[in-house]
Amino acid sequence: MGTLIPIDDADDPRIAEFRDIRERDLTGRQGRFIAEGTVVLRMLAAAHAAGRGVAAEKLLLLKNRVAGISDLLEVLPPDVPVHVAERDVLNAIVGFDLHRGVLALGRRLEVSPVDAFVATLPAEALVVVGCNISNHDNIGAIFRNAAAFGADAVLLDETCCDPLYRKSLRVSVGSVLSVPFRREGSALQLLTALAERNFSVWALSPNGATDIRAVQPSARTALVLGTEGEGLPAEILGRFHSARVPQMAGLDSLNVATATGIALYQIASAMKRV
Repeated sequence: MGTLIPIDDADDPRIAEFRDIRERDLTGRQGRFIAEGTVVLRMLAAAHAAGRGVAAEKLLLLKNRVAGISDLLEVLPPDVPVHVAERDVLNAIVGFDLHRGVLALGRRLEVSPVDAFVATLPAEALVVVGCNISNHDNIGAIFRNAAAFGADAVLLDETCCDPLYRKSLRVSVGSVLSVPFRREGSALQLLTALAERNFSVWALSPNGATDIRAVQPSARTALVLGTEGEGLPAEILGRFHSARVPQMAGLDSLNVATATGIALYQIASAMKRV
């Protein structure tokens, strides 16, 4: 662990990236992201060490949290600066009462395009595909489900929100940093790339043709999720297999995060992953 850098002034330029976090969440960070909390920081450190397309740039910690995470700080490269502040200074920096007292600035690294990424997936693979999912809580929960049920990757089309947004990261409990993902192109392009590589594609819809309990996944299976309300486009539902999660009459649909958990459990169980 490198030398701790005390911060006594909320306007110190060395921690400018952490200032007014919620406002910066809205305006963007140009390839950077904020990891909040010990669990997410631990996942960031592991992803950094494993070369998963992200790196830790700097930390900002509540002074009294340092001793409790000293083992984690030892894992980070020594050139990652660790800034520490008392609670009043820390809260003035971020713009609200930061109970967790642990923040890291991460950086996205250059990654392979989606076609090359799909080509690296194993012979037996389970992939989750998101289409037009714009709610950060749902994105985070989808990644948490993907990690829980052994998905090999998550692919998001360009209309989905950023999984590295601070709230998505927090809701995913760091799973965004452990499950490989790509976010680019249209959903149809993503699914075509998977189908060309022998993936059986199942689109989840309240009106799906097959009960999710009856789905017989192949060695390579993709589960496709759409936004709540509109659901998946007709061109996707008409081109690929469709499945439904049965529910009581009179309800429109389940929350997409809930539906994902149920469907992934069924498919992962059939694939002997859980």
